[in-house]
Amino acid sequence: MHVEVRGLNKHFGDFHAVKDVSFGITKGHLIGLLGPSGGGKTSILRMLAGLENPDSGEIVFHGKTVNQLPPQEREIGFVFQNYALFKHMTVYENIAFGLKVKKANKQHIKDRVMELVELTGLKGFEKRYPHQLSGGQRQRVAFARALAPEPQLLLLDEPFAAIDAKIRQELRSWLRDLIERVGITSIFVTHDQDEAIEVADEIMIINQGRLEQKGTPWDIYKAPKTPFVATFIGESTLIENASELKGFANAGGGKPTKALIRPEYIEVGHLHEFKMASATVQGVVKHLHFRGSEWLIEVEVGGHKLSTYRSLEKETLQPGQEIAVLVHRAYLFNDERSWIQENGLKEDPMPVFI
Repeated sequence: MHVEVRGLNKHFGDFHAVKDVSFGITKGHLIGLLGPSGGGKTSILRMLAGLENPDSGEIVFHGKTVNQLPPQEREIGFVFQNYALFKHMTVYENIAFGLKVKKANKQHIKDRVMELVELTGLKGFEKRYPHQLSGGQRQRVAFARALAPEPQLLLLDEPFAAIDAKIRQELRSWLRDLIERVGITSIFVTHDQDEAIEVADEIMIINQGRLEQKGTPWDIYKAPKTPFVATFIGESTLIENASELKGFANAGGGKPTKALIRPEYIEVGHLHEFKMASATVQGVVKHLHFRGSEWLIEVEVGGHKLSTYRSLEKETLQPGQEIAVLVHRAYLFNDERSWIQENGLKEDPMPVFI
């Protein structure tokens, strides 16, 4: 592992901000630290950078414990959400700053700065000052400055938070491409799950100071290990009593069990569209939202409001219309465990009309 964290803890007074966090990161991977505000993401990042000292635990970079090393000796590049550029310096001077601190020779500085100017799409802006740049351009300068000393690890603290939505979307793809070309191990903090899913090789879900789950975006979405992860990633509806769902009467073996229903777990339509009509229940369409390639449909079933998608190629449903609803599967959890369960009636070939 390029980066290893073992049993990391951090208190701020009586507040336990980071609770026994351990993980490893493979060299060259881009990792997203994702979770709600105040969950401990930035505290973890700052301890990796050496800007905060852990109360206990070990931080290891490429086999070497760095707990006692100051930030400037950890071979880290840090990108802040507010850019933190030097206002009195040009683009060229900002990018060159770290190299000058390391007392690199002038020719190396020039070559490295121009290489990064080209790499980050800033050619022609070298003599401009930060106030003469757009938000997206300023953030590119911040990336270039962080990369200039050729760090072993790049840390990004909500790097797109101060940028408007359209530019943020463009910079996500740009960052993914940049990291792949440079090949640097990177960790970025975000509370935007779409951003993490789109950009990261792996995601670490941080909640109340704990690491809830680490894995690829696909694994975390399809196989959440805790109820928090299941509710935090993607859209879902919480059903307090899973046994109320048709096909899940025995969920939990008699123990109080809750269910989370994702849109893709549900199918809606006319009864004749279903091969497994016995597993359907009657619902009422409440709202339809056009989403370009499909409809987002909100349907009420037994007092619960569920959401799902329906293809534009199928007959359009109408608000107030009674329809058949099939819950294919549900994410179930109780005090003892959590799991994904298929509808137990789906294989029954006998139709039941509603």
